[in-house]
Amino acid sequence: MHVQTSSVSEFFGFTSKQEILDASRHYWNPFKVDWWEGQSIPLVIGERSGYELIDIDGHRVIDVHLNGGTFNLGHRNTDLVQRLHAALELVDVGNHHFPSAGRAALSKALIESVPVPMSKVVFASSGGEAVDVAIKSARWATGRRKIVSVVNAYHGNTGLSMATGVPSNSEFFHSDQPQDFLQVAFNDIVGLRRVLEQGDVAAVIMETIPATSGFPMPTPGYLSAVADSAAENGALYIADEVQVGLGRTGCMWGFSKHGVTPDIIVTGKGLGGGLYPIAAAILNEAAAGWLLLDGMAHNGTFAGAELGCAVATEVLRITSNPETLGNVAKRAEQFAIGLELLRQKYPRLREIRQDGLVIGLRFAGEAGAVAVMRELYRQGVWAIVASYDLQVLQFKPGILLTAREADEILSILDSTLRELA
Repeated sequence: MHVQTSSVSEFFGFTSKQEILDASRHYWNPFKVDWWEGQSIPLVIGERSGYELIDIDGHRVIDVHLNGGTFNLGHRNTDLVQRLHAALELVDVGNHHFPSAGRAALSKALIESVPVPMSKVVFASSGGEAVDVAIKSARWATGRRKIVSVVNAYHGNTGLSMATGVPSNSEFFHSDQPQDFLQVAFNDIVGLRRVLEQGDVAAVIMETIPATSGFPMPTPGYLSAVADSAAENGALYIADEVQVGLGRTGCMWGFSKHGVTPDIIVTGKGLGGGLYPIAAAILNEAAAGWLLLDGMAHNGTFAGAELGCAVATEVLRITSNPETLGNVAKRAEQFAIGLELLRQKYPRLREIRQDGLVIGLRFAGEAGAVAVMRELYRQGVWAIVASYDLQVLQFKPGILLTAREADEILSILDSTLRELA
């Protein structure tokens, strides 16, 4: 199925890009519309396929933002579209109160995809909601309230997940809970141990590689020390794999490279293949204990929707395929070589942070990545600046990317840096 660029606007009843922008500003989110226009990135996505986006006005870009990994397998992946169409012939969202074939199949597939012992899966509609489930499960299991996250973390914008992030976000909505949510710097195991030794922490939550702070890499042994320290002090370890899981590091789950056994794993974004919103908290036996006593303590009407389960089981099948993970390894090596050549060629590029196809590029200047983001977009690549470190560009190529597409991305980055120089 091929959608013409103009037909997307027409399908929703608009006749021009400006009409869409005006309606978005008036009825949706004026701040976002104005901010992106101010950055000279007035993107309104029309046609989309694979890793290519075409603006309503015809401007083509290769997507290496992927909306945080939502489109790991590309936009409108043919296999996933076919799977969704086939499911629509049989099911709808279903009824969350009852067992279903879809939820049973996806729960089993998720448990089997994880290389550590896990017990149950609780579904959600978004990563933030799944983080809320993880926090509630940890509090139930430990009987404690305090949650430790890292400075400049982002785990979502729902009630509990918001409180784990930067204080300004939760304070904005008067939802901050400083007595229950604590933060330490990433890679600071001494600071973390000091907090955990107080003995009243329910869980430590962190992304295996924090995205919004620019993909700083965990130092060797850090994550295993986090997990060990949490266990020693009676706290659970929650691995947020919403962005870095599902094959992005070359393994199904990023934490598996660090020899750790999380108590809870959170997944989302790419799990729905960009076609259906679905997320999950994968719980070990202790964290899942509440499901034996009151399985209705947490409900979500659209959590684990059967259509989403159909797509997600296919996502897991494609992602776990050795050919897919092999492609990640090949493209990761291709980018490692190409990016290092660019770093040597352009002093503006100061640092390359990379694990598989999780890549952060740090540029000179207080907000050095912003200018690179703008020029890349103009030349045909869409990558986004890290929200909490404007020196770093989040650079996340798709896991099915071809060598030719990777070469084109590197060529455009070369041209961008040459232009800015």
